[in-house]
Amino acid sequence: MDKPIVKAETVLAELNRLRNDLSKDPTDLEWFTLHHVFCFVSYKMGDFQRYLNETVRPGEHPE
Repeated sequence: MDKPIVKAETVLAELNRLRNDLSKDPTDLEWFTLHHVFCFVSYKMGDFQRYLNETVRPGEHPE
């Protein structure tokens, strides 16, 4: 398999940073959403990496 254009771990780390920028408040929709998406993606890393490999093209991602 070729080297991925974007690593799932990189995207997950950014998602975690966004989540941690907010106060932990399960009643806040923004925190709740980021938290559960982070947990789900963490649980499904292989599937997420496959998704990135299939959808992200050169030049369509941050450096």
